[in-house]
Amino acid sequence: MSRAVLDSSAILAVLLNEPGEDVVAEYRGDALVSSINLAEVAAKFADLGAIPAEWLYPFSLMRLEVVAFDEDQALASGQLRQPTRHHGLSLGDRACLQLAAQRGLPAVTADRAWAGLDVGAEVRVIRD
Repeated sequence: MSRAVLDSSAILAVLLNEPGEDVVAEYRGDALVSSINLAEVAAKFADLGAIPAEWLYPFSLMRLEVVAFDEDQALASGQLRQPTRHHGLSLGDRACLQLAAQRGLPAVTADRAWAGLDVGAEVRVIRD
């Protein structure tokens, strides 16, 4: 059984050796990621000029279960728009939070704006 849902910022902390990567490493092989958040990771590496072969292998070593973003998740994520709007959360952020709430798992992120959110999921921020 998985212990957490990882946001793209948490995954990027590991793949880019950023602060908080040690916290995220505790969830290797035991976490979920929304396919929306995987798309965000892919976009970040595209912005950096990396080809998928340069980051997909290190990503695979994290042994995360990628959960396809389906119609139910889309509708539930849309409902998070209003309660998170003043925090500037993206669709990917809401997808992560929605998946965490749906599965009863904490959402792990580097985004401090999530701290204190009341959206049905515990939030664990990996950096001070």
